[in-house]
Amino acid sequence: MRSPRAVCAVLVTLAIASCSGEPAAAPTPAAPRTYLIPAETARPDETVIKAAPVVDGQMRFRVLGYSDGMPSMFGSHAEWNAKGYYARVRVQIESTDRTNQKFDAKQQLLVASDGRTFHMDTQGQAIKRQPDELPVGSFVKMQFDLWYDYPKDARITAIRFFGDPPLGAIGPSKGVEVRLR
Repeated sequence: MRSPRAVCAVLVTLAIASCSGEPAAAPTPAAPRTYLIPAETARPDETVIKAAPVVDGQMRFRVLGYSDGMPSMFGSHAEWNAKGYYARVRVQIESTDRTNQKFDAKQQLLVASDGRTFHMDTQGQAIKRQPDELPVGSFVKMQFDLWYDYPKDARITAIRFFGDPPLGAIGPSKGVEVRLR
């Protein structure tokens, strides 16, 4: 049996603690549930791009890395020289819709500081065995490279992405740009 003095001390302590004048702490919100995707090491000649993802149509685009000024490329069988220089843009794409989206690498444009644009190099894309066109499933993410052959006098500053227009869109998209420098 506890002594009346011990019981009284506990009651006084509880009373003082409950009268401290401070409001009860708000419950801590639950941390968002996130996937644990490990970071990947960039290739030695690649600049890591930390731009926010952009959306065009029903496709989200994120630039992961960028390399330019390459006079040639090596495929599995031979070396191939650029007419100017090669640029490689490492991208991640993601369908943001409940339906499949079509990704067309030929629509994605490299942009120079003077406003000129350059289409993906089909020969370079084939040599490096990267996709030209592919279906992207509902909420699917993919990573790959886009290869460009651009003139030696061009200073590349951005890439302009184009996704499939959403159902009911009027007219073609103007695209959305991500700065590379």
